[in-house]
Amino acid sequence: MEEKEFTKEQQLELISKMINKAKNSYHDTGIGPILWGSVISVCSLLTWYEVNWGVKLPFDIWLLTLLAIIPQVIISIKEKRSRKARSYDSTAMDFIWISFGVAIFLLVHININVGKEVGRMLRTFREMGIEESFRYSSYSLSQFLLLYGIPTIITGGIMRFRPMLVGGIVCWVCCIISVYTPVSTDLLLTAVAAVSAWLIPGIILWKRYRKQQSAHV
Repeated sequence: MEEKEFTKEQQLELISKMINKAKNSYHDTGIGPILWGSVISVCSLLTWYEVNWGVKLPFDIWLLTLLAIIPQVIISIKEKRSRKARSYDSTAMDFIWISFGVAIFLLVHININVGKEVGRMLRTFREMGIEESFRYSSYSLSQFLLLYGIPTIITGGIMRFRPMLVGGIVCWVCCIISVYTPVSTDLLLTAVAAVSAWLIPGIILWKRYRKQQSAHV
């Protein structure tokens, strides 16, 4: 009887260890948020510099966002391999950020086509002698800021990570402000949103991850 009771205790201990290992195996290095926070803020600030100083870079700086997809894929693969167990939360976040990426792609596609139509209308107005200062690009940035906040707040809520929650809220505040400000200001707001939502939280996550790694050595 005692042997049987001892066996049950061993089983419970084994199950407890397995659960703890599964919990500890899930981690976010913070590299992904750092990457995108850096890329978006740099692109926004350089575009702001182009707009305000009349400087034209030899290439479209926003192409960096496409190049950043390559290291992001590599990072994701490495992080998935390092996880010994997957939780429903991690699976949910994967789908959230995949949906976000698709939504960004679709929004860019929509804005390109809408921008062409608006451009034709404005040219028609000018031919008719009607001066119009409307710029669709200003409202386009507002749409991106709105979209930035959604996955950021959801991820912050799932992870119970306050810096990302605050960053998502900052995105939405910048979105509201950008509706009433010129394009040059909108670009600065986009940089602020990227730093608040991804760069700063990413650095915090990276430091936590490094601390955990040092503790396990």
